[in-house]
Amino acid sequence: MGSGWQTVRALVAECEAVLAGAAPARGESGEPFDGRREARALVADVAGESRTWPATMPLATLSPAISARVRAAARRRAKGEPFEYCVGLAPFRHLVLGVDRRVLIPRPETEMLVELVLQRVDQSSPDVGVAIDVGTGSGAIALALASEGRFSRVIGTDLSADALVVARENAVRCAALLRAPVEFREGAGVAPVQGERAIVVVSNPPYIARSETEMVAAGVRDWEPDMALFAEADGMAVIAAIVAGGANVLDPGGLLALEVDTRRADRALQLVRDDARYANAEIVRDLTGRDRFVLAVRAAAHGTRG
Repeated sequence: MGSGWQTVRALVAECEAVLAGAAPARGESGEPFDGRREARALVADVAGESRTWPATMPLATLSPAISARVRAAARRRAKGEPFEYCVGLAPFRHLVLGVDRRVLIPRPETEMLVELVLQRVDQSSPDVGVAIDVGTGSGAIALALASEGRFSRVIGTDLSADALVVARENAVRCAALLRAPVEFREGAGVAPVQGERAIVVVSNPPYIARSETEMVAAGVRDWEPDMALFAEADGMAVIAAIVAGGANVLDPGGLLALEVDTRRADRALQLVRDDARYANAEIVRDLTGRDRFVLAVRAAAHGTRG
């Protein structure tokens, strides 16, 4: 690939050729790979333009620095690296977050988890209380709640110090959109928030069993952080810890909201129902009809079960 100022059309063609040499099995959206569409998306995202820009402005020119970044992203993508890591960005609801291999790439299912929290926690008050995002990763859930909800504060926790670096960078990136202060704390589960009182504890925890490693798509298994994917006790260890610890920080009537593996949704539900501190436990399906979320309310007194 050449250097210097480059037209968008020429750079898209170069990227398409690189991708065709070793195309990933799936495209950016999970659909069958389309080299031209992916090349245009790479150019647009790295250049900070809309996805329609390469088609509408093919003769626009890009600087040598941006052209070099696009070429590097195309080479990485051709090796199977997830698109979002290659461009360093991932959309999440109305936010655009920085992502790299230190954090899980935000998924559409997790966008629905945020929507469920916003629906279930009364947003009519100007100050509905504290929201806690356990295992925050890139900060996606915490920042979405801080920008869309009416929470007094949002706290994100993560065991990974590296992930928290990304989350804090994203807080700066999204600062103009935040309606509530956001704080990130290092530590496992709810340990970093002991002593807090919250209206919601939400999490997209690791929930894949180690024995299932080979069943995970290569584009996920080979690139995304293990600690954000896999959990001990047949994938249930982190979920169990959040269920147990979440009740200690939730106010009565507060919401526990978990994204879970559809294969383990019934087990996660039973964990919550077996804990007398929760009531109204239920499974909610995602947009594909799969059991994906477990929701429950902190009971006012022990002995009330859902």
